[in-house]
Amino acid sequence: MTENVVVLGAGYAGTGAITKLQSELGDNARLTWIADVDYHLVLHESHRVIRDPGVRSDITFPVEEIAAPATRFIQDEVVGLDVDEQVVELEETDDVEYDYVLVGLGSQTAYYGIPGLEEHSLTLKSLDDALEIHEAVKTASQEATRGEPAQVVIGGAGLSGIQTAGEVAEFRDEHRAPIEIHLVEALEEIFPGNDPEIQQALRDLLEDAGVQIHTDDPITEATADHIEFDEADPLEYDVLVWTGGITGRDAMEEADLEKEHNRVNAGANFQTSDERVFAIGDSAIIDQGDQPAPPTAQAAWQAAEVAGENIARAIENRPLKTWEHEDKGTVVSVGDEAVAHEVKPAFGISLPVDTFGGVPAKNLKKMIAARWIADVTSWNEARKSWSSL
Repeated sequence: MTENVVVLGAGYAGTGAITKLQSELGDNARLTWIADVDYHLVLHESHRVIRDPGVRSDITFPVEEIAAPATRFIQDEVVGLDVDEQVVELEETDDVEYDYVLVGLGSQTAYYGIPGLEEHSLTLKSLDDALEIHEAVKTASQEATRGEPAQVVIGGAGLSGIQTAGEVAEFRDEHRAPIEIHLVEALEEIFPGNDPEIQQALRDLLEDAGVQIHTDDPITEATADHIEFDEADPLEYDVLVWTGGITGRDAMEEADLEKEHNRVNAGANFQTSDERVFAIGDSAIIDQGDQPAPPTAQAAWQAAEVAGENIARAIENRPLKTWEHEDKGTVVSVGDEAVAHEVKPAFGISLPVDTFGGVPAKNLKKMIAARWIADVTSWNEARKSWSSL
């Protein structure tokens, strides 16, 4: 019997799983890949587009460069998953039947019920989002003056917020644009939950770049021209970008699966409450014991390979593998600068410090992206993208 295997999403999770499945599945399975775009975006480099839209050609890769000839690709929006009928429901085309489905749809932005925030803010979850932020910053700067500079406010000082602030600062400097940049975080420190050493290193780079940092005071409301805080005075803005949190996609809302905020609960083998449904990446809350796997690109890359193999094992009635996330360190860019922290030793070489910046950190960040591009396309494509990473 030929099994129908369907993969949802063209992010890190979906693309990585497709690559693995294409090498694992034999003639007894048909593979279908469904995504709302016909390319894979190296999302953790999408902030580069805020500064320069020309970068997009170096961080997007057409599906045909990744999918094997036997893999069927459908470009459409997933609107639902009927686990009883075993079909993926699509917005425009016919439903797709499956025997096994891997949910890798990623996430959408969470607004935590803050009044006006969804209506008035931009987000950074896609290539189109990055392009929209670029146009908004460009337009605001053109309408501003030195006496009244454009106010760009980024809400949320996690990875996306910090990197967004860095790119807006680079745009300001390259174009000598009258822009003031504000990075707002509700908690006590930027890059919350991380080591104080990398927090301070990132704060230093941001302040050197002229980014004004506001912490320990949550946003309580957003209007068309300002945000309000719990304690501080309102802050006016011309461009508001919100990067403050994630939640699951609406497509999973009605799916009869165990889930939290539309993120599907999955075991360490990626199997959900329905044995025919697997889930990875930001779409999933993956059991790792005391706490779930982090919703990061690094975790999605690691998970995709095991998840792809496990679907092949399920088809062959073999035991599933258990995945354990390994934190290989953190690298964050602030414009053309970068900070690396607790990076695992490579090639048998131990690093003398836990946190470092400069050229080594910048090149390490480039190499991480290049390695991923090479894994899903080729080293030649990675080489061509190097200057933009």
